Amino acid sequence: MVKKLDHVGIVVNNLDESIPLYERILGVKPVAVQDVPTQNVKAAFFEVGNGVVVELIEPIVPDSGVARFLKKHGQGVHHICFEVDEVDKELKSLAEKGIEPVSRQGQNDVTGRIGFLHPRSTRGVLIELAQYKNLEKEISVGSRKNKGIAG
Repeated sequence: MVKKLDHVGIVVNNLDESIPLYERILGVKPVAVQDVPTQNVKAAFFEVGNGVVVELIEPIVPDSGVARFLKKHGQGVHHICFEVDEVDKELKSLAEKGIEPVSRQGQNDVTGRIGFLHPRSTRGVLIELAQYKNLEKEISVGSRKNKGIAG
């Protein structure tokens, strides 16, 4: 079951050029800017209130999924992410309801475990599900930098 909206991922051509624009739009600086090797991106994370984050992502590998998305669709919203208790359980449950996961099992990430729902079955929206390690429950969302951040 979905616990909350966690973040919105926006793909950009150039992170260094996009960060100042989003600083002006959101009125805050990113809490972290770092490579996310599990997703082949460099990302900037902006807290926008109520534990929700805007994640700017720039592909760092030319043939990655994010790079292909950028080439096909251009800059813009790439995915939305919901926090869940158990990614694998949610992927299985949703698959049983006819919603196609990108893969049947989630994957480990620096903050816990993530999985994706295929846009074919979600009206064109890539949906990420994120399960955070228990440690994160003790760390405020306001300190995502301390979580090791993932996308």
